[in-house]
Amino acid sequence: VQLQASGGGLVQAGGSLRLSCVASGNIFSINVMGWYRQAPGKQRELVAVISSGGSTKYGDTVKDRSTISRDNAKNTVYLQMNSLKPDDSAVYYCNAATIEDGRPSAYWGQGTQVTVSS
Repeated sequence: VQLQASGGGLVQAGGSLRLSCVASGNIFSINVMGWYRQAPGKQRELVAVISSGGSTKYGDTVKDRSTISRDNAKNTVYLQMNSLKPDDSAVYYCNAATIEDGRPSAYWGQGTQVTVSS
């Protein structure tokens, strides 16, 4: 599975961004897709994930300001983030959790930088 993330950039506080992640390869093995982020000096943390059936889970820091969605026909997951804060600045990584030959695996995209200016 390969993941191509896009949509990051520089935005002012209070603004919005939409991240996209396109999956390719063994896409039928993908169960859950989503986003994690990592700021300098901090651990990688959950932003939001969505299952193939549409169930979602959000991290506590973004759940009231973000919406994750999935277009299975396009093998793409979107993350709409609103009311962005400087603390949201981080590298955002797309993730895919798969089941292949009965074994779970995880794949990561290359990351896309989000910078929120105050």
